[in-house]
Amino acid sequence: MGNVEHIHKKIIEACKKGNESARYQLYQLYAKAMYNVSYRMMNNREEAEDMLQEAFTQAFMKLDSFRYESSFGSWLKRIVVNTCINAINKRKVDLTYCEEIYSDAVSEEEEAEPVYTVQLVTRAIEQLPEGSRMVLSLYLLEGYDHGEIAQIMGITESTSKSQYMRAKRKVADLLKGITEG
Repeated sequence: MGNVEHIHKKIIEACKKGNESARYQLYQLYAKAMYNVSYRMMNNREEAEDMLQEAFTQAFMKLDSFRYESSFGSWLKRIVVNTCINAINKRKVDLTYCEEIYSDAVSEEEEAEPVYTVQLVTRAIEQLPEGSRMVLSLYLLEGYDHGEIAQIMGITESTSKSQYMRAKRKVADLLKGITEG
């Protein structure tokens, strides 16, 4: 991307100099989007808020390392994702993945496409096991590729791909159950 002019460069530079007002302004600009990332990772409001605060604290401490090689939002999102992953790993709980094996057979019945709301899809994603939910969120919602996800989560790329496919199918099954029920 190179050194292109960043939209918030003046604010970022003021933050680097310790300007508290600029820090608050930067927080206001990015907090909502980063909270959404954190919530999708943590699946819990309180934990998402804690991770958001921790990520911003880390970002402000590391701000001198921001070199404008990417957008500030991308740089900050990486910190948020890593903060969430680290918190989940500290729990010492194994990530659970979708273990169900699905057949690739497609039903020959043609069904009308159901209409899903964002709320229904979000509820279905929240019901996924933690590991599968994280892979789905990182790939589908945050735009990471499977190689990046594998590196972030300490899994293989093929595990990332298979968990993504299983998570997608599980969400589809959950949504199908909601609309039929």
